[in-house]
Amino acid sequence: MKIAVYCSSSNRIPLAYLRLGDFIGGWIAANGHSLVFGGATGGLMSRISESFRRVLPHALGEQKLIGIVPEGIVKSGRKADYCDELHVVANMNERKQLMRETADCFVCLPGSYGTLDEMFDVIAAGTVNEHKKSIYILNYKNFYAGLKQEIEHMRSLSFIPQEEFYSPCFVDTMDELTAALNSHK
Repeated sequence: MKIAVYCSSSNRIPLAYLRLGDFIGGWIAANGHSLVFGGATGGLMSRISESFRRVLPHALGEQKLIGIVPEGIVKSGRKADYCDELHVVANMNERKQLMRETADCFVCLPGSYGTLDEMFDVIAAGTVNEHKKSIYILNYKNFYAGLKQEIEHMRSLSFIPQEEFYSPCFVDTMDELTAALNSHK
């Protein structure tokens, strides 16, 4: 399975959040999956891809590290140089589209504007039936509690239907996330 991970590329975030990257990158490789990521260096993005690469020689299967990076990030010198496949695209919109097309499912870790943009792109595309791929949002240390509250507020006012045919799956722990990924079809 190809798992896309959306996350922060900031090096200034707390260590506890960076450690999420160490765990999930290693878990993806050890469990025979490929990692689709933003193809850049920094923060969680580096931690995930580096832990994937560390575990990969010990894993069985044909897993790949697939980076999808906009030209602007390449020009800034932040392109990850250790991908099995690296796709350079013109801009963030092309990156989001190619990640959405390439991945079988999505994981959203804590992040900022770019992470939210990628997450909402997947959710919005799913709600208009452009795909049926699951997105798992890790609400680590209640990072996305405000977002969950806003979604319920929008639902209470009928901006979001009471019964959605596509909706994100929020999980609170790494154990819940890995269980969801293990049961993903």
